[in-house]
Amino acid sequence: MKHLYNNTLGELVAFLQEEFQEPAFRGRQVFEWLYRHRVTTVEDMTNLSKTLRSRLAETTQLQTSREMTRQTSQVDGTIKFLIGFQDGVSVETVLMKHDYGHSVCVSTQVGCKMGCTFCASTLGGMIRQMTAGEMVEQLLYSQRHLDLKGDRVSSVVLMGSGEPMDNYDETMRFVDILHEPDGLNIGYRHITISTVGLVPGILRLADNPRPLTLAVSLHAPNDELRSAMMPVNKAYPIAKLMEACHYYHQQKGRRISFEYALVGGKNDRLDHARQLAALLKNLPCHVNLIPVNYVPERNLTRTSKDQITAFRMELERLGVNATVRREMGHDISAACGQLRAEHMMQT
Repeated sequence: MKHLYNNTLGELVAFLQEEFQEPAFRGRQVFEWLYRHRVTTVEDMTNLSKTLRSRLAETTQLQTSREMTRQTSQVDGTIKFLIGFQDGVSVETVLMKHDYGHSVCVSTQVGCKMGCTFCASTLGGMIRQMTAGEMVEQLLYSQRHLDLKGDRVSSVVLMGSGEPMDNYDETMRFVDILHEPDGLNIGYRHITISTVGLVPGILRLADNPRPLTLAVSLHAPNDELRSAMMPVNKAYPIAKLMEACHYYHQQKGRRISFEYALVGGKNDRLDHARQLAALLKNLPCHVNLIPVNYVPERNLTRTSKDQITAFRMELERLGVNATVRREMGHDISAACGQLRAEHMMQT
């Protein structure tokens, strides 16, 4: 059956024209029902004829998932959803409230094969790719929750489980669906694509006309340390990664965000900060310093607050714009993939 959420507006219009000989405006009506009214069944699309609704119900599907559980932070209101799909897999999506609005963190794969040593998403490896429609479904759980308050999702980050550049085409289809003015109308500039450093994907995104925001998970300032923490560095070492980042900036004229998870005793010394500053010299960027989340299977040590402050101040002294990411949902399963990993252990 055709998954309606897996279609851009143009594809949905073409589908109704070709399959049901319906005029173009019917496709727009269906699209608006999906994203403006956010119905969960075809029967709710009341301005369509009963015959068309019946035929759509027989040949298409909307909801292919269910909410398995959710955790709500009592500290800042962050909500983490565990979403289950028909084939038995599950992924996480997170709704966060900021001063500038609400953001949603979406997973692009079930699990992850990148093997980063500090991340819960890689536990159990990568099972399969998410389709664009399945990514849309993840986001809609958050949007429907916000509908109850008369609010909306204002930005999206693809920083959940998985590597977006390893699922590039479906990821681009997903952002196009979000961007459509007749739908959720989320600007490209408010969508962030995060990568562990897949250079071909960064180069491809640089040549992509969509003005998306790029975030690179760096986490170490030299090849020896980064290869130990992130196996991807063996394929795309730092020199190649930085070359791709400079090309991205040249093509887009946009600042790049670098994610740097501080792990006690591994990458958090002041000389690491100096190496990082030298690496990022002459590249307009911003560094997000992330106190590593505790993951039982990883047994990592958290950098002290004083050392985090010293690391940030050293970067700023050397001319690098850096902030410590505000911790959200730290009283729930905060690490990416942690809620899913807990569920897998229980089942």
